[in-house]
Amino acid sequence: MTIGGPDSPGVGNPGLADCLKERTGDLHRQAERSGIIADILRGSASRQDYVVLLRNLHPVYAALEQALESARGRDSLTSLAEPVIYRTACIERDLQTLWGSDWRGALPLLPAASRYVRRVEAAAQGDGARLYGHAYTRYLGDLNGGQVLRGLLSRRLSLGPEGLSFYDFPQVADLPRFRAAYREAINRAPLSPLRFQAAVEEGVRAFAHNIELSLAIGATRANLGMR
Repeated sequence: MTIGGPDSPGVGNPGLADCLKERTGDLHRQAERSGIIADILRGSASRQDYVVLLRNLHPVYAALEQALESARGRDSLTSLAEPVIYRTACIERDLQTLWGSDWRGALPLLPAASRYVRRVEAAAQGDGARLYGHAYTRYLGDLNGGQVLRGLLSRRLSLGPEGLSFYDFPQVADLPRFRAAYREAINRAPLSPLRFQAAVEEGVRAFAHNIELSLAIGATRANLGMR
């Protein structure tokens, strides 16, 4: 399939979200079978495993949300900057609840997370079109599969609402409707064919970084004896 098109998808042309879904489908399935995410789905993750995941996602979301806010004035990116779904502050609240005020210094920040942050920062350069790939991967993931993870974490790790802010969107009155609207905003991204393709390939890189981080958390658990 040829990916790309005019500034907005025409009749018969797939939109950006559609292309991202098709291009990253195998990686999405791989992510669910890898590392800490697979452990959560199987019920074998510990509370501390989950806390380390949050610690390492924190700088990724911080970098993404700073980039989106900086790009808010650009017509091609305004639709991505939705503070009601920003996750940085929510992750901080969860880390405070589940670990304590010393989470920044006590919990390991892995090289895989640092590489992920640098990738997001690089995507923000130029016209920022590649940020679509990261927003698709992170926020639509949170709004979709993240809701499944919330239920599993609540049941299997006995986490209460105060430790699951990451999956809570209190300012979104109708989550399915918002999710559909955000996906459609990505689908209709006003990008040239070249930037459209770059955004799709960035989504592939974003999934690869997620898988790398998930696997790294498992390796860290083994190396540090965190169970």
